[in-house]
Amino acid sequence: MVIRAVVWDVDDTLFDYTTADREGMRAHLAAEGLLAGYDTPELALARWREVTDRQWARFSAGETTFQGQRRDRVRVFLDAELSDAEADLWFERYIGHYETVWALFPDVLPVLDVLAASHRHAVLSNSSLTVQERKLRMLGVRDRFESVLCAVELGVSKPEAGAFHAACEALELAPEQVAYVGDHPEIDGRGAADAGLLSVWIDRHGAYTGDDAHGGPHRIGSLAELPALLGADTRFGAPSTFR
Repeated sequence: MVIRAVVWDVDDTLFDYTTADREGMRAHLAAEGLLAGYDTPELALARWREVTDRQWARFSAGETTFQGQRRDRVRVFLDAELSDAEADLWFERYIGHYETVWALFPDVLPVLDVLAASHRHAVLSNSSLTVQERKLRMLGVRDRFESVLCAVELGVSKPEAGAFHAACEALELAPEQVAYVGDHPEIDGRGAADAGLLSVWIDRHGAYTGDDAHGGPHRIGSLAELPALLGADTRFGAPSTFR
């Protein structure tokens, strides 16, 4: 069946979250005078990343709220018993630094331009609508997407099939008419494939080490490869690496 729409993940797919988080936190820790407690800034950033991943996993598993995981990230990282208000203020100061380095990946606008006439577009994220709507507007691409759906409001998150099917329902299309593009091989890639969508894993850093299982996600190293995979006209001319 012809693919008529593309549903997109946001963080580390369209938006360079990893770089923004790293550089924003580096500036925040310097401003807070907290880097002196670590041998190197890299160790402090690795600790923040570890805490973030652990607390986000709790949120994804339904063990805490979106705001709760933010507060717990601060408390665990600082090893301090902070009130909700104190944790919120610390996190908001971090957000101020984080937002100054927000950026799309360089291949995002070109591929959205190429696919604008041939495919409809939407977003499905495991974050909250408030966060992702603001992010997409500040990055200047919110008007590229018919709808933005997020786990906090949906009550179901990737890799559950219900999350992907909610995006298809918003577009009034069957799963087999929709492609999903995301950066996580399991949460995005396997989840979308199992839900019946054409699953595309954007593997920007060459993390792939094994063979794709039959019916699993297609792997691409750049969004420049996406139009050819979807059968759309392209002006990129990039060789395909998907299997």
